[in-house]
Amino acid sequence: MRALLVVNPAATTTSARTRDVLIHALASEMKLEAVTTEYRGHARDLGRQAAESRDVDLVVALGGDGTVNEVVNGLLHAGPDPERLPRLAVVPGGSTNVFARAVGLPNDAVEATGAILDALRDGSERTVGLGLTSGTPGTEDEAVPARWFTFNAGLGFDAGVVGRVEQQRERGRKSTHALYVRQAMRQFFGEAHRRHGTITLERPDADPVTDLVLSIVSNTSPWTFLGNHPMYASPKASFDKGLDVLGLSRMTTTAVARYGTQLLTSSPERGPHGKHAFSLHDLDQFTLHSKVPLPLQMDGDHLGLRTSVTFTGVRRALRVIV
Repeated sequence: MRALLVVNPAATTTSARTRDVLIHALASEMKLEAVTTEYRGHARDLGRQAAESRDVDLVVALGGDGTVNEVVNGLLHAGPDPERLPRLAVVPGGSTNVFARAVGLPNDAVEATGAILDALRDGSERTVGLGLTSGTPGTEDEAVPARWFTFNAGLGFDAGVVGRVEQQRERGRKSTHALYVRQAMRQFFGEAHRRHGTITLERPDADPVTDLVLSIVSNTSPWTFLGNHPMYASPKASFDKGLDVLGLSRMTTTAVARYGTQLLTSSPERGPHGKHAFSLHDLDQFTLHSKVPLPLQMDGDHLGLRTSVTFTGVRRALRVIV
């Protein structure tokens, strides 16, 4: 088997020595080329090269969810073709590793590498569905390039939190769960539209949902982890179905306390619910419009401000080693 290993040297939970051990373990089982990323977007470029090559059977992403997202966008730059494209394997190296954990891999890089090697020997893989965003025709964002996400996207509050965390990381802060909690509190108190939302959700053959403050789009469940604790924004979301949406129409102190507690105590059977919570399951396509520009995030990466984003759930998009 010919494989490309894409290594993020800034991965927060693996040392250089650990990465060397993992590279040797993988190289013992396959013909491996290891490339260390050197700039933002490099993993995407490497994924695209692998997709265009006839010599690569497998791409292994060693890093966090951002690295995985870049590799996936490179592999799918010309669209999904599961039977032709290289398969994907993920060695978790970030602080959260939602995608790797969602497909059932251990959160430890060494254990995950062992699980991947076992899966390759057994021929164990699954074809997963993914989310695709694009600029909405007829809006000022229509020229925004399409982009894939593996597990989650958000327009509004949660994307603002991601943006604040990225600013702190650029100043040298480590990506920790405590950092996310602090920035979430700052985003809440700085949120200008928390009482009267600006987001409208539109979908074919249904009435629009208006005045949302927060919109979380899930491609799988759990939505994220607080340490080892999973949180289920949309418990029924699945790699085998379309996209799920959780929207909140109010974010007062009382509402945040209620829905925050529900998130922390959520389970595969029940997520946030109540008067100001709105949920949709297994959507093929919908659009989020905002009266004002709002931050957009995908797989934990802040992508700037948008006023309109169209979401598509693409079933059977990519083969993943599990």
